[in-house]
Amino acid sequence: MKLRNLGMDLVGSTEGAAVSAGRWMGFGHREEPDQLAIESMHSVLRDLDIDGYIIVGEEKDEARHHGKDSSADEPYIQSGLDSGQTVGTGQGPELDMVLDAIDGRNLLAQGHSDAISVVGAAPRGSMWVPPPEALYMDKIVVDLEAAEALVSECMDAPAAWTLALVARVKKKEVRDLIVFVLDRPRHQDLVEEIRAAGARVLLRSDGDIAGALMASFPEGDVDLFMGAGGVAEGLIAACAVKALGGAMLGRLAPQSDQERTAITEAGLDTKQILTCDDLIDSDQIFFTATGITDGMLLSGVRYRGDIAHTESMVLRTEGDVHRIIQAKHMLKEG
Repeated sequence: MKLRNLGMDLVGSTEGAAVSAGRWMGFGHREEPDQLAIESMHSVLRDLDIDGYIIVGEEKDEARHHGKDSSADEPYIQSGLDSGQTVGTGQGPELDMVLDAIDGRNLLAQGHSDAISVVGAAPRGSMWVPPPEALYMDKIVVDLEAAEALVSECMDAPAAWTLALVARVKKKEVRDLIVFVLDRPRHQDLVEEIRAAGARVLLRSDGDIAGALMASFPEGDVDLFMGAGGVAEGLIAACAVKALGGAMLGRLAPQSDQERTAITEAGLDTKQILTCDDLIDSDQIFFTATGITDGMLLSGVRYRGDIAHTESMVLRTEGDVHRIIQAKHMLKEG
């Protein structure tokens, strides 16, 4: 069954989340804006005429939130947007949904660029369900122009080899490429490889989904996303990558003995390479993103008294429709 264009409905949820969170930019807090953004997003999604089932929700960060990649110690608060919850009135199309009210909580807290709010949707049963034992996966993302260069061998090849393939297809020198990499100790060798090959590196402390979006956006400044990031974020990113016609490779990459043991005991295959089609088996995908802080793709929220200005991206695979929407929101007092 062909779905109506849901993008214009879904974007209201990311706009609301962004407006609720944006005033916390640079205040050093992660949890307060996150909870406000979640509540705002939920208030919109619950009233839409859809029957949405959340595949990846807000609790996805809990394990890493208290792990080696985070120094924060705030308790996780359950929400109506956790995985396994339903949203919508139940009177519309059945959907699998993935979402993140704030991708880049640290970026927002520190006043850095590229914090965004995102939602993705596709027909029910079309999305790969991330195994709970797996937290991390290696990922490579490129745009439509370089999609043909991304072959399975890239997952095990030296970074220089992959960079050369992408550069040749994009008719660039390797030194002209920009590679997005999360700034993590685990990526030290990867960053050194990329630099030794002559490419430039864009390091970010946070923003896994935003990085994949930058790399897959046509005519954007970023040419590749490389490195290990969240499994859940990988599925969310796949919605945008596929909607934009880009390409993505992913493979489970446990980052601790505990995660490795859990994956082994669950019988999961750490050698299997996943593509966008493996992650989302549908050509009816909707993805929306709204800027919270200024970024390479979207402007952040601007406040002028009782008015907030937002900039959003609305993607749809069918019809190859990509929209950038600027909106004005009248804020309620209090």
